[in-house]
Amino acid sequence: MSNLKLEIVTPHGVIYDGDVKVVTLCGKDGEFGVLPQHASLVSLLDAGVISATTDDNKEIVIAINGGYAKVSENKVSCIVDGAVAITDEEGELSENLSKAKELLKKAQSSDTTIAAAVSKIESIKK
Repeated sequence: MSNLKLEIVTPHGVIYDGDVKVVTLCGKDGEFGVLPQHASLVSLLDAGVISATTDDNKEIVIAINGGYAKVSENKVSCIVDGAVAITDEEGELSENLSKAKELLKKAQSSDTTIAAAVSKIESIKK
C-alpha cells in the first residue's frame, strides 16, 4: 500500500514530517480523512486534533488551534498557528495533554468545537 507524506508546520518550526497510511484532519466543516491518491484540495482547519497512522500502526496525535491544509495525491501539508504533539515519549504524556488542552482553549473557535477537541484529548489518557 502506498503512503502519504504528512507535514505539520507552525511559525516555530516543524511539528511532524513523515510518512503515514491515513490522516484525519479537523476541517472547518468537520473532520475528514485522507488516504493515498486523494483528490487535491485546500481546506481551512479548525481547532482540534490531527491524527494519523504510520506503517507500523503507531498513532500520531497532534492538537492544533487552526490553520490550513493542502492535500495532494501523495502529500498533506498543514500550516497551523500552534500545535502540540501528544506522545508518551519519556513519560511526558500528562504534560503534553495539559499543553494541548491549554492550546485548544485559547483557540478562536466555537465552544462546541473546543469541547469536542478537549474531550478527544482527554480520551487519550484512558
